Amino acid sequence: MTIHRGSCLCGTVSFTVEGEFDSFYLCHCKHCQKDTGSAHAANLFSQSAQLIWLAGEDAVTSFTLPDSRHSKSFCKHCGSALPNTQNERLLVVPAGSLDTEAKLMPTAHLFTASSANWEAKLKLSEVPKFKRLPK
Repeated sequence: MTIHRGSCLCGTVSFTVEGEFDSFYLCHCKHCQKDTGSAHAANLFSQSAQLIWLAGEDAVTSFTLPDSRHSKSFCKHCGSALPNTQNERLLVVPAGSLDTEAKLMPTAHLFTASSANWEAKLKLSEVPKFKRLPK
């Protein structure tokens, strides 16, 4: 059985996910853009894996956007995105919250009609790359 470890930025919350991920979606909807502050969310999904909170479960809080299925769990201290179990049949794990490597490559881009206007014009090979913050 595969076991993934994860945590929040401040280290208050830590968890394991025991089992396999079914899919890995990059969601470009406006809700995901707002709650990540980025062009898209990167979430792993599983219908069978088990989430086990190792520390800081009391620091995990959730927000569900009214009149939608959009839900996010996060650390109340540092704001880091954390696994969400709002739907009892589906575990949603933000890929960036994992401390171990996810072997699954993204399955698909979702809601691309809502993509940020600058993202469609972005040519990654033409954007300068820096190993650290440039001076």
